[in-house]
Amino acid sequence: MNKFLTAACAAFIGVASQASALDVVIHYIHQEVEQLPTLSNLDPIPDDLGAQGAQLALEDNTTTGRFLGQNYSLDITIVPVGGDFNQAVSEALTKTDLIVLDAPADHIIGAADLEKSSAALLFNVSAPDIALRSEDCRANLLHTFPSRPMQTDALMQFFVKRRWSDIALIEGTQPEDQAYAAAVLASARKFGMSIDARKTWAFDADMRRNAAQEVPLFTQDLGDYDVLVVADEANDFARYIPFNTWHPRPVAGADGLTAKAWDRVVEQWGAAQLQSRFEEQSGRAMLPRDYAAWAAVRSIGEAVTRTQAGDAQSLRDFLLSDQFELAGFKGRPLTYRSWNGQLRQPITLAHRGALVASAPLEGFLHQRSELDTLGLDKPESACSQFD
Repeated sequence: MNKFLTAACAAFIGVASQASALDVVIHYIHQEVEQLPTLSNLDPIPDDLGAQGAQLALEDNTTTGRFLGQNYSLDITIVPVGGDFNQAVSEALTKTDLIVLDAPADHIIGAADLEKSSAALLFNVSAPDIALRSEDCRANLLHTFPSRPMQTDALMQFFVKRRWSDIALIEGTQPEDQAYAAAVLASARKFGMSIDARKTWAFDADMRRNAAQEVPLFTQDLGDYDVLVVADEANDFARYIPFNTWHPRPVAGADGLTAKAWDRVVEQWGAAQLQSRFEEQSGRAMLPRDYAAWAAVRSIGEAVTRTQAGDAQSLRDFLLSDQFELAGFKGRPLTYRSWNGQLRQPITLAHRGALVASAPLEGFLHQRSELDTLGLDKPESACSQFD
């Protein structure tokens, strides 16, 4: 009798699941860009950067969805250099209203402003630009990649704890370097510190051979300082700065102590399991953009599970509500800021060999969430699209 009831219940559940099956289609779109030539090729950019993180999250969603009648699928589009990114987004929107964007900020804004995108839910998984979380925010766009101020605020919290109040700054000439340097300056002001020594790196010599001669001379007139921050997002010249400065001081920013969304050295909070699963799938370590893509697709999966809905509006409302939390292997639940769509998350502070700390650090308090001590807080953001 018990076996009969068990079989009947199983059959009933199977029929019910088929009747209420929910198909969730997610489209990942990557815009290829020209990579600047760098002196070193020790850190090549993987061809599948970001997409592997989305694929891993799809497997996680499928594992849960299998028992809830939810079917997940992931389409991936690669737009070549000079290709029509908006056209790729428009075509994807004919099949789904859930889009993950891996592209520069201007491409992301263009995609968000498409008429077809107005009712869609888009995720930015690669652009750290502050404007996307402020004056150029869009109501249909959420961000799982941390902004530059989130990263530089994490560094400043560490400097405050170490009482490194005298900061020097070296910045590259690329627009991304200038944007990072501006974030460093803003973060220093935010935490009551100033940067008096500042230089621009404009060398065209081969630092692989000349660093030991050129860097000490270049840094000599910075004077004395507690820590040197290097703004070089491509890590072109920054890798040659540590141990070559005139004064023996710690280096941070692009090399030395770095602030990232994710790093291979993170092993706490169950992260080792995520790292090993990712490496088994892709054959390489998980990088920040992989993690951001993973978080975007997992956010969708968590919202679908909790709401039993698959449309963009229902998922967006839930993601921005107080009910949403994502277990992100970072030691605390991740949530979205309701005023600009940024995913709240701890920032990893690490060097190439080990984890140093996880920001926000102890003692940095906030009336809403300690995670809001990193990046644009509500009064600091000029975003009005989420009101």
